Order: sequence, then structure tokens, then C-alpha cells
Amino acid sequence: MQNGVSGWYARLDRCLDDRKKQIEIWLDTWEKSLRTFQPIAALLPEDWPTLPANLLTDPGHVLDHLLARHDAESDGRSPRGAHPTPPRLADAIIASELREPLVHPKKPVQQNNFLMSNLPPGFRQHVKNLNLPPSAQEEGTVDNEDEQSRVDSNRRTVSGIPLPVADTAAGGGLFHARLMRRHAEIHEDSAPEIRKQDTRKFFEHIQLLDIDPLAVESTKRRLLLEAIRLELVSFGAEQPNKISRNEMETLLDAGVKEGDTLQDDWPWETEPQLALTNPPWLRIKDRFRGQDDGSKLRKELGDQLRAIVDDDKPRFSTMRGNVNLYRLFIERSLQILEKGGRLRLIAPDSLLREQSSHPLRELLVKEHAWNDVWCIEEANLLFPGMTQGVVVLGIDAKETPVPLILRGPITRADLRKEGDGLSSRVPSFEMEEIRWKKWARETWAVPRLPRDRIERKYTLEVLDKLATRARLSDDHHVLTTNGQHVRVRVGEVDQTSNSKNIETWVKGRESHPFIRGVHFHEDDKGQVFIRHPAFRTDIPSRASERQLAMWIGEQPTHQGPRLACQAIVNAHQERRLRWAVIPANCVLGNSVNHIELHKDIEKRLTDEHGNLHNALSWLCKHLNDNDLDEWARAWAANNNVNNYELETLPLDLNGELMKTDSL
Repeated sequence: MQNGVSGWYARLDRCLDDRKKQIEIWLDTWEKSLRTFQPIAALLPEDWPTLPANLLTDPGHVLDHLLARHDAESDGRSPRGAHPTPPRLADAIIASELREPLVHPKKPVQQNNFLMSNLPPGFRQHVKNLNLPPSAQEEGTVDNEDEQSRVDSNRRTVSGIPLPVADTAAGGGLFHARLMRRHAEIHEDSAPEIRKQDTRKFFEHIQLLDIDPLAVESTKRRLLLEAIRLELVSFGAEQPNKISRNEMETLLDAGVKEGDTLQDDWPWETEPQLALTNPPWLRIKDRFRGQDDGSKLRKELGDQLRAIVDDDKPRFSTMRGNVNLYRLFIERSLQILEKGGRLRLIAPDSLLREQSSHPLRELLVKEHAWNDVWCIEEANLLFPGMTQGVVVLGIDAKETPVPLILRGPITRADLRKEGDGLSSRVPSFEMEEIRWKKWARETWAVPRLPRDRIERKYTLEVLDKLATRARLSDDHHVLTTNGQHVRVRVGEVDQTSNSKNIETWVKGRESHPFIRGVHFHEDDKGQVFIRHPAFRTDIPSRASERQLAMWIGEQPTHQGPRLACQAIVNAHQERRLRWAVIPANCVLGNSVNHIELHKDIEKRLTDEHGNLHNALSWLCKHLNDNDLDEWARAWAANNNVNNYELETLPLDLNGELMKTDSL
């Protein structure tokens, strides 16, 4: 977390480890602060850690953090990995979805001593004939009949919020809290009755659902306190410009409910027009890790989700493989929305490229109007401590497919509270369907494009050039022999479970070189090599390449040389893929991928190049091609190099090998 507040939550846990009690005390103190006009820090229990100044300005954001940590711990995850939605991102998303307000701030009346009676009679008659707008303009309203009819039919607020507005994974109610703040800003100079009636209309048409009872009760209290803070609601009876507390609590009971978005029916009759949400990024296999019967609960959850049927069809058509819950929330949210309703959802950027998300992307492209993607690659600058990139999806539910506009990469500084939510400097790119199909072979994967104009041009040229080439594992690839394809495997040794057999390198001891990702290096000319103490004498004694570099376990099963790739690459390194030939009798760790050649392919390459080492060196040279590396960077799902990414590389061997039917 930024600005020096990262340790406050951990220190709070040492003072009080009951998360429910933490949240209760925080909300009680927040309310007391509003009643007494004293700062929250002065009212907290004495044994609580000193509240950093950065946490004083937004009590709701502290609640979001506490709920995120509660949610993580309930699944057996570390609370340090809990990342609530940043208010700055929520504000930008809201700005992109608001309609034009039907009120403008009043301009101060300019005092003057000039009276109409002082005008000549002809001028006075001329002013009457001008037929100036009625008094509504004096109240700051905009004359827009279509939009006003939407207000009258409860389709939007005067402040521009589409109604009903939902959150399918409410958490602490951040989106609706920020909507309320924007609503209050727009109505700052409105007539009191207009402001109060529009506030009532907003809260009569909110729909927030969460499975956690603590989150539900906290959300109700948070929205109440935020409304009081913004002077939309009074502590007591109704006032000329404020709703009463009792009425607000009744509205919140109707609009914020406990329930399971994925398994239950949507508890409101009116379909939402807008859904803003940041659902849990959690695989089903990781759910319930902290519980004794977690394995049983995970299996039951998977079975229950697969068994749900709506209109004789499975509710979740994208539930395949290692399912992440955010994918199911996307599909379910689109089902809940009215036709043409808008979904704005925050998700990890792996959704755009990972193989397992292909069914979801196909659903978005073919059955809905997926039209907008915000790409935030440096998410750690927005979500402190996060390494995963983030995307914001914009989808019109159940509408005819339209072109997808890719916006970004977006930085924290690009987010805006006004306009379309983004700076005009953010580059955009339209994914033309024909080009998109050719690049991604109809998997609808979305490439990562650089922000720099020159770099982006180069990346697009590489994508166009390589997209038509055969992929490494294709049936018609030049290396495929007798129906046998090239395969990619992970190193044979899991470093964690075999730690007792991995030691620091000691020269002369009977052992085998243990190769990890850290042993892959480049020289000044960009040539990749293995920097391991078994093969080089220039490595300092305390260098990381000497640590965990010796295998003392059983004899390796693979005796010959292999072609391997560094499997985990820092996103900021110039080269993503580093291929090198690994000498015989080495053991590979699971941070290394390697190519597995069928004996028919191996024999063919050996006959062509004299011996296997020469053949692998020749193949390695082609795999380290700069264009191929740029391709891999564009299609990388995350920092890890997945096997399927390597198997689908468009490797061109320049006709040096001719595929034959049999050898």
C-alpha cells in the first residue's frame, strides 16, 4: 500500500484480531464523529494504533480494506493480498457511465440598480416578445424533454445516474457510495426540494447483493453515514433538503440484500439498467481453503453451480476447467441486466488472453455487445502491492455485436472524475474482426499493445506478419512428424516439495546441475546462455546462481541435452522468452519449461544436423528471434510463461526442413 499506511492494518490486527469487531468499532466511531464534529482519530479506542493522516479523509475506504481482509481470511488467503477497489478507479468508471445532468449550478445573481421601468416603452415590449425560458431555468434545470421523461419514468436521476443501478458483488458498497458523492456534487446548488426528491429516487432504485452478512450490514451502515456526511440525509426527522434517517434505513433495507448472485434468483423484479462491480478474483479450487472441510465444500460448490439450469440451459456456459469466480459473475451479471443494460466490471487482465477464458470471450463477442476495454498494466500503482494487470470491461447486455475498442495502457494519472473517465492522451485501438480472427484464431484473445506510438506500430506489424504462420504444435507445422507434435513441459522437479534434495553448489561433490529460471542470462549482443557454476567459473561465491543450484537426489530420468525456456520472466525485462540448450544430465526446476520431442522428431532433426545438440542449437536460434519474442509479449496472459503459449508460437523455420509423411 502506498503513502506509508501499509502497516496500520497489520498493527490493528495485533491489537484486535476480531475482524467483525474492528468493523463495528470503526463504523460506530465514524457515526460518533459525524454527530460530534470531531475527527475519527480522536474518538478511536486508545489501544488502536495511531491512524495515519492518509486514512483520515475517507472513512469508507478504510471499511473497504477491512472487508477485503475479512473476505481474504474467510477463504484461507493472506490478508496482505487483499486489494479493495481504488476510489479513483471507481470515480473514473462512474464518470464514463453517467448521463448528462439535468441541473447546472446556479450562477450568483449579479446585483445592479438598473430597473426595467427605466427602459423606453419600445424596449420593454421587445423584452416581452423575446419569450425567455420559464422559471425552471432559474432553478438550474436543463430543458431536455427526452431525458426528463426518463426521470419521470424512474429510468435515471436528475443528476445523471441510470436506474436501477446494481452491484452484483457489493462488498462495502463502494460504487454506490461514489455515485452518491457525485450526485451530491451535481446537486450542490440545486433547489432543496429537487435535491431531496432526486436523492429519494436514487435510493429507491439501488440493487446491491452480497453473500456475506457482515458485508451487507456494513454496506447499509456505510451508505447511511456517507449520505449524512454529504448532507443528503439527516440524523433525525426529514428536513427541507434532507431525507430522514428512518426513511433512509427503510430504503437501504430494500436496496441492499444478502444473497448468492451466482446461485439464487435476482431478488428485485425490475432488471437493472447499469451494473458496476468488482467481483471476487478467486478460483473455486481456492475457495474455503481456511476451513477443515474445505475440500468437500469446494466440490459441493462446483457441483451446485454446474447443476443450475435456466430455461432448459445451464446458467453458466463458460464453466470449464479451473474456473475463476469472476468469470461466472460476468456471465451472471449479463443475465440479470435488461436488454441493452450496461455492465462495467473490473477483472484481471489475464481474462483477455488466457486459454481458459476463451469460452467467456466467445460469449461476450457473439451474444453481447462487448465494446470497451480499459487496460491497466501497471496495476501496482493503483492497487498497491498487486502484480497482476487489471482491465475494466464495458458490455451492453444481449445486444448485437459491435467493434471492440481497446483503450490503454492506462496509468493512474489518466483516470478522470469528469468526461469519459479517461485522459484524452490514452491511445485507443479498434479490434477489426477480420484482423482479430487472424491474429487469435477465433479465440478472441486480445493482445497487449504498447502505449508508445512507434512501439505499437512495430507490434502490430509483427502480429500481422506472424499470424499467418503455422504454430509450433500444428498438424501442418514443419516439425510435426508422423502425426507427432512438439510438446512443452514444465521442469521435472517442484522446488518446494523437493527442497531437501536441492543445495548450494559445491564443486567436486557427486551431484547434478539444478537449472532454475535465474540461470538464464543474456550477453551484450542479446545471446542467451546458461550461467551456472557447473559450466562457468566466473560466478561469485554468494551469487544467486550458486544458491539452490545442485541436485543431490535420484539420477535424472532424462540423460540427453534439452531445449528449455525461462518460465517466469519479470514484465519489465526487455526480452520475455529466453531459450537455451541445457547440457545432458541436468535437472530442471519447475521455473523452467522445456520442449519435449517425440523420438521420430528427434531422429529427424539429428539426421538433418548431425547430432542432437547441433539440432537443438539450430532450433534455439530460431526461437530466440526478436519478432517471436514480441509476439509472445503481446499474447502473454501474465508474468508466467504458460506451456500453451509456447506450443502456439508461430515458428517459421524458413523452409529449412520439409515435412514428410513418414521417416
